[in-house]
Amino acid sequence: MKRQIEIRCGNYSDALNAQNGGASRIILSNGLYLGGLTPSIGTLLKVKENTDLEVICLVRPRTAGFYYNDDEFETMMLDAEVLLDNGADGIAFGFLDEECDIDIVHTRKMVDLIHSYHKKAFFNQAIDCVYDIDKTMCILITMGVEGIYTSGQQKNALKGKEMVHYLQDTYGQGIEVIAVEGINVDNLTKYMDDTGIFIYQTACLDWGIDPTTVKADGLFDYHDGEFEKVNWELVEAYVDEVEDDLYDFEIV
Repeated sequence: MKRQIEIRCGNYSDALNAQNGGASRIILSNGLYLGGLTPSIGTLLKVKENTDLEVICLVRPRTAGFYYNDDEFETMMLDAEVLLDNGADGIAFGFLDEECDIDIVHTRKMVDLIHSYHKKAFFNQAIDCVYDIDKTMCILITMGVEGIYTSGQQKNALKGKEMVHYLQDTYGQGIEVIAVEGINVDNLTKYMDDTGIFIYQTACLDWGIDPTTVKADGLFDYHDGEFEKVNWELVEAYVDEVEDDLYDFEIV
């Protein structure tokens, strides 16, 4: 298995910058500063038409946690179906119940939908909220889920390093353990060596300027009139650091 960087993208321009930096896989969402929400179909269509990227789409209807009512669940299922109809290579999602256990019924329905398109199912960082992570991992593997996103049940993957290592060592033969948050290009290779993971997700963010916020008296002033965007040079630095034949491994 080859080590890989997955780039977190919030729009079409981000995806182009990810590809220009040498990435081959992205997770596409909207509202990165909110932790990511379901992307638009127009964005997905542009990315699939004009890049060779593998595109995992996040399905998340709102901020906060991962306990959804029936209306939210139905919306998520419809979003996933439309995204898959329009070329998504995989869907990332997460369903928990009120007790912070995996919602098996809703998860099974989503996985079945994704697999009916012969695409990949990924469980998002909802897994970092569960109390019994071993039980959750076993359920996901049994369902055939292809991967999980985790920071090791901590604020970032550096703080959660021991848990990330445990998950990779215990379950990595049956599911991709994708670490997220808190690692930089200077310590990434060592982190991968120490934990054994093969995939790390990063945003590679820079700031762009929208001049129209200047006259709005702070109304739309999220970050001093700036907005987040993927920097292709940062992508290139991450890709050059880990995506090299030197780091090819064979799992036996």
